[in-house]
Amino acid sequence: MHSLVEGLLQGNKRSAAKLITIIENQEPQKEEMLAQIFPHTGNAFIIGITGSPGAGKSSLVDSLIRTIRSENKTVGIIAVDPSSPFTGGALLGDRIRMQEHALDPGVFIRSMGTRGSLGGLAHTTRDALRVLDAMGIDVILIETVGVGQSELDIMNVADTTVVVLTPGAGDHIQTIKAGIMEIADVFAVNKGDLPGADKVVTEVEAMLDLGCHTSWRPPVIKTSNLKQQGINELWEAINKHKQFLIANGLWEENRKKRFEQEVLEIVELELRKTIHKKVVDTPLMHEILQQVLERKLAPYNAAISIIRQGLNLKI
Repeated sequence: MHSLVEGLLQGNKRSAAKLITIIENQEPQKEEMLAQIFPHTGNAFIIGITGSPGAGKSSLVDSLIRTIRSENKTVGIIAVDPSSPFTGGALLGDRIRMQEHALDPGVFIRSMGTRGSLGGLAHTTRDALRVLDAMGIDVILIETVGVGQSELDIMNVADTTVVVLTPGAGDHIQTIKAGIMEIADVFAVNKGDLPGADKVVTEVEAMLDLGCHTSWRPPVIKTSNLKQQGINELWEAINKHKQFLIANGLWEENRKKRFEQEVLEIVELELRKTIHKKVVDTPLMHEILQQVLERKLAPYNAAISIIRQGLNLKI
């Protein structure tokens, strides 16, 4: 483990790949490894790319890599793919679309299956980000699975979130009215060479006019991977958002909020494990559940009794 961490801190891709595998497989040394690399994190600019299936997120990420690399910055990509509900496996196909960068020493691409996570990311995405961050990557792009209106996990890990829309994908008002509007820092209307792209731009701008947003108004950039149009403008808009966050003291504040949420999530997870270990399948549990079954005790009161008697907690 020590040699893997040392290799990672020296920028070794093989070490990074092995450490992410340890994270995904939830191996026992995972926590120790994360503790060792954590002091070396916090330097990467993390950008989330999200949107509906077929919006061209992978192709857009591919074009962004080319633009970022032209500035001589290193790039890490975490592409999250859906896992099969039947086999648990995933076709990690996004690397196929990014073959142009596979041999670039300044690019690291990793695909991850969701493994049952429903928020657009894998459960282990946040920890995998830290591996790439500690490796010294300048910019990390996270491509979520194709999402709808409620899969908004990306806002809890990314500094800047790009929502990708595309013409010909149905009612865009329906797409952006619930949740997605609030998490977008930049809108990319992809496949901008297709008919209807200008209409999508107009609809999004109209929604922004109606919405209550902060002093940052998300720009709407029309892009085309086929014609390589709008990619530089999109990268410029992403950087302007970063500059806005820093200038207004929001860069560190947002990261602090994300750490707070992460710590609370871990607390809840560990408490859940403790409850299962100390309470589930115990005589107390069976006794209280029997009272619920006999309608002598309501479920809420049963839960309070379990907490007080099984865990010795006062609430």
